[in-house]
Parts: sequence; structure tokens; C-alpha cells
Amino acid sequence: MKRREFLGVLGGAAAAWPVAARGQQGERMRRIGVLSNPGPDDAEMQTRTAAFAQTLQELGWNVGRNLQIDYRWSYGNADRLRTHAAELIALGPDVVLATSGVSILPLMQASRSVPIVFAQTIDPVGLGVVESLSRPGGNITGFTQFEYGVVGKWLELLKQIAPTVARAAVLRDPFDPAGIGQWAAMQSVAPVFGIELSVINVRDADAIETGIKKIAAAPSAGLLITASAPGNVHRNLIVGLAARHRLPAVYPYRYFVAAGGLVGYGPDTIDQYRRAAAYVDRILKGEKPADLPVQAPTKFELVINLKTAKALGLTVPDTVLARADEVIE
Repeated sequence: MKRREFLGVLGGAAAAWPVAARGQQGERMRRIGVLSNPGPDDAEMQTRTAAFAQTLQELGWNVGRNLQIDYRWSYGNADRLRTHAAELIALGPDVVLATSGVSILPLMQASRSVPIVFAQTIDPVGLGVVESLSRPGGNITGFTQFEYGVVGKWLELLKQIAPTVARAAVLRDPFDPAGIGQWAAMQSVAPVFGIELSVINVRDADAIETGIKKIAAAPSAGLLITASAPGNVHRNLIVGLAARHRLPAVYPYRYFVAAGGLVGYGPDTIDQYRRAAAYVDRILKGEKPADLPVQAPTKFELVINLKTAKALGLTVPDTVLARADEVIE
């Protein structure tokens, strides 16, 4: 869905809500909040929220007839994210969708009673947002992104596609527990692949550019990009710098590779939003978040960009290509 079409749908739907509501007096209007860290012009977020809304419609929830959706877009700004979380809770929603891990804590601070469904986060038990995966307790449930063990797959892919790599910089968010967890997991398995690790803290564009320029000056270097909110916001910068400095890089999601990254392995993010919509539907129909288990991804994608591989002078082994879910040529 193109940006103009997406924003047009949102705007048209919002304009139609009061009229449609008056025409459906016999049906109760339910209200959902959506808290997003990226802005509405983010192509990946457009696709995710469109899949979320479409699934709700398939389940019988139609904007303007029996459903109102309030969106808040924070453009990667932590202060704005906290403000928007409080705004959404103040609207009195029946349930709120937290689009990522960084959206959960501001919503928790704003309310301990409004049901919250997270579409994706890492280690929600360790983060303290649920009591256990099987019995979340409280007012929050949702879907995990992956377990920390997936980082071994990223290291393996880097070594398979770029066998000469002997050192790699890990881009992570140092203030996110999941960023610390991914870094620790990589440190434990990196010696198996003969890769020496260093870290780049992705707090802003300047830090990213400085860190990548530094690792690029070292011989036989590569990049490993962890899942993080800042990494998502700055993904085009990261992909562009990797290309400019001719660094092989492994990414956590498909959309990095679609933007020109070399290879990505991670969950199908669009499917996560469809599944989140199904949980929202169940809560609107009376179920409690405390009784809905936190679920792991069911679909993982290995995506390879052969155009990028060629530009880097790399030959992707046939054994790796055979495992790919998508090859971009």
C-alpha cells in the first residue's frame, strides 16, 4: 500500500466515523488505540497496520460501524512516545496495541487495567511485562519476536556468505534490555565462528555513522544488526553505510534486505500483526489478557539480496540459497 493511499484510508475512515456511528445506533462502538514508535510515513509500519486493520475487518470489526481506531505515531521520539501512551489511555480504549517492545513500558506506566496486546517484543518475562509466557497475568499479552538463540543463526550466515570475516561490529540499543541480551548471546557463540565482536550503540544517526566508519577501517570486517527501535528508525542509514563501506551485514528482518541489505533472518513481522489482531478480537469479545498465553512466531524468513552480494563481490553458496524463503535479484 502506498503512503498516499494509506493516509487517505485513515483520513477517510476518521471522517466517516461520526456519520457511520449515527447510522448504526443499535451496535456498540468499540475503541482501539495503536501506539507506534515509527511515523505513519514508514513503509513497513504502513504494511503492518494495514494487515492489522484488515484482519480485524475479516473478524467482523469495521471502522465506522462498530470500531474506532486511534493511532499515535511517535517518530522514534521517546518523550513523544510517553505522551502518546498517556493520550491513548485517556481516551478510554477497550484495548491498545503496542506495536513494539519500546511501546509497552509507556503504556504500562499509563495504565495497569486497560488491556494491552503487544505485536512483537523480545523476552517479555525478562522485561517484566508478563509473569510467564503461559499465564501472563495482569493486563498485557501478545507475541514474542524470537529467542536470543537466533543470534547464532546471524553469525552463521555472516560466516557462510562472507567466509573471510574475522571481526564484526554489533549494532545494538544499550538502553534496551533486549539489546543487552542479544549482545550477550552473540558474545557466547562468536568464538565458535572465529569472529571477534565489538559494539556500536545505536542511539542516533551520528553514533551509527561514527561506529560503522570505525569498523570499516579494520580488515575482514562485517556488521551484525540486532533488533531495536533505533535500528528500525535508522535502517536506511545503516543499509546505506554498509553499502558505502562495502561491509557484509546480517539483519534481523526482511525489510532491511528489501531496502538493499545483504541478508536477513527473522520472524515474519506482518504475520505478527495479523495474530495480534486476532488477540484484540478475543479481548473485545470478553477474554482477559491474563488468560491469553504469550505466543512465539510461527513463521521465520531467510531473505537474500543477490544484487547487494554482487556489489560486495560475494558469492552466496548454493546451500544457503536453497534455504532462502526469498531471493531478491
